[in-house]
Amino acid sequence: MQSVAAALGRLSEAAASPTVAKLAAAFESAGHELALVGGPVRDAFLGRPMNDLDFTTDATPDEILAIVKPIAEAHWDIGRAFGTIGAKIAGETVEITTYRADSYDGDSRKPEVVFGDSLEADLTRRDFTVNALALRLPKLELVDPSGGVEDLVAKVLRTPSTPEQSFGDDPLRMLRAARFASQLGFEVEEGTRQAMTDLSPEIDRISAERVRDELTKLLLTAEPRAGLRLLVDSGLAARVLPELPALCLERDEHHRHKDVYEHSLTVLDQAIDYERSRGVLEAPDLVLRLAALLHDIGKPATRRFEPGGAVSFYHHDVVGAKLARKRLRALRFDNDTVAAVSRLIELHLRFFGYTEGAWTDSAVRRYVRDAGDALQLERLHIISRADVTTRNRRKADQLSFAYDDLEERITVLAEEEELAAVRPELDGQQIMRLLDIKPGPVVGEAYKYLLEVRLDEGPIGEDAAAERLRTWWAARDA
Repeated sequence: MQSVAAALGRLSEAAASPTVAKLAAAFESAGHELALVGGPVRDAFLGRPMNDLDFTTDATPDEILAIVKPIAEAHWDIGRAFGTIGAKIAGETVEITTYRADSYDGDSRKPEVVFGDSLEADLTRRDFTVNALALRLPKLELVDPSGGVEDLVAKVLRTPSTPEQSFGDDPLRMLRAARFASQLGFEVEEGTRQAMTDLSPEIDRISAERVRDELTKLLLTAEPRAGLRLLVDSGLAARVLPELPALCLERDEHHRHKDVYEHSLTVLDQAIDYERSRGVLEAPDLVLRLAALLHDIGKPATRRFEPGGAVSFYHHDVVGAKLARKRLRALRFDNDTVAAVSRLIELHLRFFGYTEGAWTDSAVRRYVRDAGDALQLERLHIISRADVTTRNRRKADQLSFAYDDLEERITVLAEEEELAAVRPELDGQQIMRLLDIKPGPVVGEAYKYLLEVRLDEGPIGEDAAAERLRTWWAARDA
C-alpha cells in the first residue's frame, strides 16, 4: 500500500484531469455535491490503476442529466431506475449515482431503491469499509466514516455497518467478499466471515444473473483460490455452485493422498500459470478457468469401490460434462460458454490415452477435430497439462514430454494438411453432382463418410475421394 500522502497525490492528479475537473465544476455551479467514490479512491491507496470513474451526488437522476448534458459527448440513463447516469466527458466514461439508502425487503431478489441525502450515510451503506471512501470535489476532502484507510493498511475486509445488516441489505455482498479476498489479497475479518456462514441461505434471494456475474469476476482475478476457499468454507458454494464442495469428500484415483477438491484448485492454479506463460490467450479466459475448476465434478456420481480397495470414477468426464451444462445453464451463462466448458470437460481425459501407446496420425487428427477451433484446442492443451498434479517428478516429466510430443505432431500435421480446417475433399454440391442426388439426409451420410476417410488417411485428393465415394455409394445401394 502507498502512503497516505502518495495516495492523496494520485487523487489530486485525478481530480485535475479534464474529465473530473469539468464534471466537478459543473456540479458546483449547479449547487450540488459531487464526490469520487469507491474503487478509484481505494485503488489510489493500493497503487493500483484507477480505471473506473464512479461518482456520487445529492442530485437526483433528472438533475444529474440536466448537469451533464451540456458538457458530455454522450450520455445514457440505462441505470436511471437505480439512480445511475452514465456519460462520456472529455473522452472518458463516467457513472454518477444519487446517494443511496436502499435495501432488500427480505423476500425480493431486487433491492428497493431509496435515495439518500448525505455522502456519509451513503458510504456507511456500502459493502466494505475499503470501498466506503470518497473524495469530495472540487475541495479534495477525503471522507472515511468507517475507518477504511486503516483497513487498507491492515489488509482486512469488514463491513461499515454490522455484517448482518450489510448482508441483509444485499446478500450478494457475501460473494463480493470472496471476490475481493482474491482480487486484493485481503483477509475477511472474523465477524464478517462468521456472518457469511450464518447468512449463507440468504444468497438464494439473489438472481442467478447477479450470482453468475460475481462468480465470473472472482474466477477472472489473478489468484481466485482464496475466494473459492472462502465460498466453500462459508457454505455459500453449496448454494451457488454445489458441485465444488461435493468434491471435498472424494479421492483422486491417480493420487490418493489428495482429495479431488484440492486437486481441482491446483489444476485451476496451474491452468492460470499456463494461460500466462504460453502467451496464446490474450486475457484471463473464463471458459478455461471454469473448465479447470469443474473438470472433475463427475467424480462423486461415478465413484466405485473396486476389489482390493481401489477406487474408480469411470466415465466421470461424460457425467461431469452433463453436470457442468446443467449448472452453467442454471447460472444463466450464455450458450457458447456452456458448450465450450462442457466440451473441454468431456475431452479432458483424452490425452492420457496418448501415454499408453503411440497414436496414429488418424488419432491425432481426431483429437484436433474433436477439440474444435484453434482457441478450444489451446484450452484443451492447457487443461491437459494442468491436470498433471502428481508429486512424482519422474511421472510428471514423462507426461509433460508426452504432451510436448503430441503438440509437436499436431504442429507438423497442421503444416502438412491444414489440420485446423479438416474437411473432406468434396463438398455437398460436389457429392450431389457425382451421385446425381438431391439435397437430403443422404448427402450428410456421404459427407460424414468422406470425413472419416480424411481423418483416417489424411488428404487423398479429389479424384481419389470421388472414387471412394462411388464405391461407398455402390455398396450402400447393394
